[in-house]
Amino acid sequence: PIIQFVMQPVLIAGVVFHFVMGFVLDLKNRSARPVKYANYNGAANASWTSRNMIISGVVVLAFLGLHMYDFWFAEMNYKYIAVNVIDENRYYEELVHKFESPIRTGLYAIAFVLLSMHLWHGFNSSFQSVGFNNKYSKSLHKLGYAFAIVVPFGFIFIALFHHFNHI
Repeated sequence: PIIQFVMQPVLIAGVVFHFVMGFVLDLKNRSARPVKYANYNGAANASWTSRNMIISGVVVLAFLGLHMYDFWFAEMNYKYIAVNVIDENRYYEELVHKFESPIRTGLYAIAFVLLSMHLWHGFNSSFQSVGFNNKYSKSLHKLGYAFAIVVPFGFIFIALFHHFNHI
């Protein structure tokens, strides 16, 4: 109950705040230079991920909607609306069923790749934004990179594993 009724609303509020502030930051960045560069070569100064955080963020947000539809809404319906007897084995069947479709599995994989890229840049830029550059920053950057790779690609593995083992 503490997770569902306290932490989930806090997490959802945090995601909404992050999304809104991402758009605010993007708009401020665009309006900071009212006259465009005569010759702009973004790749010379910033990575693709850095220049397209708003795109990867929107894709991740859309994916989050799909993920909520697939798993969270179904869980809330099962527990609180349909009021079924709790069956601990249903999770596996739901998971396998969701990844039968190659389209859905592909969407999940693409979304997690973009999430990985979003996290990869996000961790480093957030540390830089708050001025965290000291003897620990190199280790913290490595930890951020590891998280940005291990977690999303772990979920990609789960989706692909269940898709290919179901066929």
